[in-house]
Amino acid sequence: MIPFILLPLAGLAVLAGGVLLPGNGWVLLACVPALLGAVLASVHHAEVIAHRVGEPLGTLVLALAVTVIEAALVLSIMLAGGANSAAVPRDTVYSAVMIICNGVVGVCILVGGIRHREQSFRIEGTGSGLAALAALSALVLIVPTFTTSSPGATYTNSQLVFVALSSLALWAIFVFIQTVRHRDYFLPTTSPDDESVHAPPPTLGATWASAGLLLLALVAVVGLAKLLSPTLERLVAHWEAPQAVVGILIAMIVLLPETWAALRAARADRLQTSLNLAIGSAMASIGLTVPVVAAASVWLGLPLTLGIESKDIALLALTFVVGSITLATGRTNMLQGAIHLVIFAAFLFLTLVP
Repeated sequence: MIPFILLPLAGLAVLAGGVLLPGNGWVLLACVPALLGAVLASVHHAEVIAHRVGEPLGTLVLALAVTVIEAALVLSIMLAGGANSAAVPRDTVYSAVMIICNGVVGVCILVGGIRHREQSFRIEGTGSGLAALAALSALVLIVPTFTTSSPGATYTNSQLVFVALSSLALWAIFVFIQTVRHRDYFLPTTSPDDESVHAPPPTLGATWASAGLLLLALVAVVGLAKLLSPTLERLVAHWEAPQAVVGILIAMIVLLPETWAALRAARADRLQTSLNLAIGSAMASIGLTVPVVAAASVWLGLPLTLGIESKDIALLALTFVVGSITLATGRTNMLQGAIHLVIFAAFLFLTLVP
């Protein structure tokens, strides 16, 4: 427990050093392990809270917390970059969906299949979550490519407000279904491989302490990622890589806590928890990040490009077609995980070599 208390504090200390000594090479080098430590600490404290409040509220805690990170990072880059950052929100949200639906889901199913041969989950909740995610992804990332009221892959202000409100409303309904109306659809099957399921829940004091440390860890993750982002952008420019790589790197950093938590759940034969994290995170990434970005764009007059290119539309459609097949039966094996990881590899490769 002591390391998970010290890691957020260490991350904040490195963050303070970066603010006081901007551009210092040693501080930037220390940001990498400090960031990883803050991620591990955030996962641990989110799991403590989850064990206290139970599923699926527990997975919602981490999904919401990490989405706050994503929205903060994207908004800060938009404000700093102006017109040059018009596509960063699109690239980040699209990358988050592809990373979650193919990378995270794929590695969880593959690792779970290798360890347990087959795993089961509730299709009632997972299937409806995937349907909502497909609708949001199409509305936010595909439709603006084909609208005619504004030039390019953009929305007019009125269209942007409509999409933002629709995204927020659909996310809110999903959360209501997940946590209130049909909570049982998202409850994992208890597994003997996961000792934490049978452990006594933490005390109220320990839960509040973990909530405070989770907040500190997430602040450290946001701050350290922001310190590292200029360096990442310079590296992308030095390697002459496509600008979309910046969005992928932001999404990967943001999703580290959830990926680690989902992988641990899959290894413990709790694939339902992994899928709750994955789909809930993707829903929050669109349902919360897009309204924040849209509000900033309308209010501050920031340019915003949301529509993705035809290559990415094909990959996104393939993702949801394969995902619907994967989640159709309520049981998974390692082949399905391998298929999703191949699509994820294609996404990464075709981003670098478009």
